[in-house]
Amino acid sequence: MIQPTRTILSAAVLALLLGACQRGEEATPADPAPSTAADAQAPAVDADADAPATAATHNPYCSGEPGTAPSGELVAQRIPAANGDGANGLYEGPVWNGEALYFSDFRFSEGFPSRIRRLGADGSMQTVIEDSGSNGLALGSDGALVAATHDRKELSRYDPADGSRMRIVGEFEGQPFNSPNDLVIGSDGTIWFTDPDFQRAAAPGGQPKTRVYRVGSDGRVSVVDDSIANPNGIALAPDGRTLYVAGGGEQGVLRAYPLDAAGQPGPGRDLARTHVPDGLAIDCLGNIYLTEHERRRVRVLSPAGEDLATIKVDANVTNAAFGGPQRRTLYITGAGAVWSLELDVAGLPY
Repeated sequence: MIQPTRTILSAAVLALLLGACQRGEEATPADPAPSTAADAQAPAVDADADAPATAATHNPYCSGEPGTAPSGELVAQRIPAANGDGANGLYEGPVWNGEALYFSDFRFSEGFPSRIRRLGADGSMQTVIEDSGSNGLALGSDGALVAATHDRKELSRYDPADGSRMRIVGEFEGQPFNSPNDLVIGSDGTIWFTDPDFQRAAAPGGQPKTRVYRVGSDGRVSVVDDSIANPNGIALAPDGRTLYVAGGGEQGVLRAYPLDAAGQPGPGRDLARTHVPDGLAIDCLGNIYLTEHERRRVRVLSPAGEDLATIKVDANVTNAAFGGPQRRTLYITGAGAVWSLELDVAGLPY
C-alpha cells in the first residue's frame, strides 16, 4: 500500500529548477541542489491519447514489430574489452543510450567506490564519471543519466558530457535512504526505485526498513511496498501499466503491481519464486528477464510468470538491458564482465 509523505521540494524550488532546465543551465559537479522527477522523465510518447494501452502506442522503444521471444537454453558471450576485476567488484545498472552501453563499476572496498563506464558499439571502453557512487542507472529524456547512488544515499542526475551532478531526492520522512539500488522512469516522469541495505554503510543514516518507493513528477515520495526484504531489481511493462520488483535473497520473489491510469499502484501479486534475484529487463512483448545472481543465469518469464528460456553466463550476474541498433542485443552485467546475446525480440534500454 502507498504511504504518502510530504512534498520534499517546495513549489519555489521546483519552479527554479524547471526554469533552469528549460534555459539549459546545469549544476557544477559539487552542486547539491535538488532536481525534480520531471527533469528526469523518459522520452515523450507521440501517441493518440485515446489509443488502447499497448506497447506500440505507449512506449517509444517498442514502436515496431517486437519479434519473437527466446526459448530453451541459451548462452551469452563475454565482451573481451569489458573484462574487469570480478573478484573485488561488480558491474551494475546497464543502460543503452542509442550509441553505447553505460554501466556502474563499483568496488567492495570501504565506501563501495563506484564510477560510470561507457562501452562503445565498437568495443571501446572509457570512464565517463569518476566517483559516481552509483549502482542502478536510467536514462533521462535529455540524455542525462539518472542514478541510484549509495555514496549520498540519493537519486542523482548526471550529465555524461561534463560529469555535473544534481540531487533529485535523498530522504524520506526526514531521514536518508539506505542505499538506493535500482530504478526505472515512467513516461510521465515518475521514478520508481528500490532501497535495500546492501551498501548502507557507505554513508551515515538510513531507514528502519528496506522498501520500494515512488517519486511522483511533483516530487512527492511514497512507499509502494515495505514487505520485500532487500528489494533489488525493478522494471515497468512496455505499456506502463505493471511494475515489477525482484528481491528477497535466497527466498526471493518476483512481484507485479498493477498501475491505474493515474500511475498509482495496486496490491502486488507474486509471479515467481527465485533465488538471489538481482536486476530486471523487459522485452517489447512484455517478457521479464530476471537475473539470478549466484546461479549465473537470466530467466526469461512471460508476463504471467511462466518460464520461457534460460540464458547462462560464466560468472555471477547482476542486471540486463537491451541495446544495439534495433535494441535486439541483450547486454548482461555481472562480476567484472559484460556479456551479450543477439535475440529475435526488441527490448527496453534499461
